[in-house]
Amino acid sequence: CTNTPFKLLRRKSLSKRIVILSEEIANKIAAGEVVERPASIVKELLENSIDAGATDIRIELEKGGTQSIKVIDNGSGIEYQDVPLVFERHATSKIHHFEDIFNVVSFGFRGEAMPSIASIAKVELLTRRKNDLSGTKATLETGAIKEVIPAGTPEGTQIWVTKIFANVPARRKFLKTEATEQGACLDVITRLALAHPE
Repeated sequence: CTNTPFKLLRRKSLSKRIVILSEEIANKIAAGEVVERPASIVKELLENSIDAGATDIRIELEKGGTQSIKVIDNGSGIEYQDVPLVFERHATSKIHHFEDIFNVVSFGFRGEAMPSIASIAKVELLTRRKNDLSGTKATLETGAIKEVIPAGTPEGTQIWVTKIFANVPARRKFLKTEATEQGACLDVITRLALAHPE
């Protein structure tokens, strides 16, 4: 114990009222649980590709994933009318009845990853199912859908994530160096690749 004087910092007075958070704030908080760093985005996108049955997945990282992340796969793709649902919270193709929870064999099933990613970044999605004549392009920024239009694209899904944490600067300042963030991304990629030799 020292005799050095110190000041107690007073916490800003908080309201005692209980309020329901706005959807924007709730999504940003949920994003913090899923998206801690670029490697979190890579993990979620790769798991989606594997769940879609992809056998060829390409990952492009710009500045270690801190600038942009692109994941391109040859999986099953997404139907046009389902594309907007990809970015809705708790929207999932894995569960239709409560009992389905006990039989889930895929990675994700809660429908939180894509809306969480979209709430803290700009997301561009291109997708086409095997027998569809054309694909679909969707663009989102800070969680809001800007467009969903028909587009020419190969079979499978491409997701390009940019402006990562641009609207949450407090989180961006906790990112490490580009080399460290890239190392974390490569660790995720290696682990998933080793677990799925197909």
